[in-house]
Amino acid sequence: MKEYYPDIHTILAIKSQEDFHQASLRVFHYQARTNTVYKQFCELLGTTPDKVKTTDQIPFLPVELFKTHKVISGMAKPHIVFSSSGTTGQATSKHFLPDQEVYDHSLNHCFEAIYGPAESYCFLALLPSYLEREGSSLVYMVRQLMKRSGNPDNGFYLYEHQKLAEKIANLATTRQQTILIGVSFALLDFSEKYPISLPDSFVVMETGGMKGRGREMVREELHEILASRFSVPVIHSEYGMTELLSQAYSKGNGLFRSQPWMKILIRDINDPFRFLPPGKTGAINIIDLANIHSCAFIATQDLGRVNHDGTFEVLGRYDNSDVRGCNLMVS
Repeated sequence: MKEYYPDIHTILAIKSQEDFHQASLRVFHYQARTNTVYKQFCELLGTTPDKVKTTDQIPFLPVELFKTHKVISGMAKPHIVFSSSGTTGQATSKHFLPDQEVYDHSLNHCFEAIYGPAESYCFLALLPSYLEREGSSLVYMVRQLMKRSGNPDNGFYLYEHQKLAEKIANLATTRQQTILIGVSFALLDFSEKYPISLPDSFVVMETGGMKGRGREMVREELHEILASRFSVPVIHSEYGMTELLSQAYSKGNGLFRSQPWMKILIRDINDPFRFLPPGKTGAINIIDLANIHSCAFIATQDLGRVNHDGTFEVLGRYDNSDVRGCNLMVS
């Protein structure tokens, strides 16, 4: 029997809860039948597709399985493979993607919904260690934004801090809208050497990631330091991971917003099948329907809460979970 599932354009057109509900069920039934890893996981839980009638009955695959198994739905061959960062000897997650246009469409819609067209921005990326390895979804994301932007001043920087400071100074005089995006340790290192007072045409966006590069700190402390050194009112954030094809963004205070095809649920840390109401802290589960060709239903190792206004916060990680390069800092 041929399996049907929503294409990426149908998913990105989701507006209502009913649209989301119907699309989630269609994606689940497709993946529970054609994704060997997810199918086996569901069977171990005693869940078969014919038993699932509502989204709250859908099982969430532990994110750790992306490190040990090939999580892919359908028969298409992978065109691109994203891999997470990791310390020597540590297993890394791999996300096999048969159609990179699915990622590109999701990325563009996620970004434009929060910031407007990428063509309006210049992107300066401070991503050392991520640029120095293959398969980083973060580097791919920024490259795609730069490609869409087309600004001649776009650029990646490893450790050329003086060169970056000079570029920022030049852009500041033109009032060009600019996003300085970087991993946390790199933004801290740069801002310590070059504390620059940025105009309001600049956005500073951190993507998490201390990865053993100095003292771990909570997001509030990180943002306070960066905001002071750059003389900006708030620090923006991006929440994404190798295992997802959609991103959520925060325009300050660590309050993230996701798009209608990406839903955050909070599970009880003592009962993984129980979901918590808004305002309660627990572990983050994510439905990302852009993950058509892998698994759209993921139980992460991040801790967080969903607020009554629909925003969500990422508060850290389990104490006993692996340290992942793209991850947020834990106190």
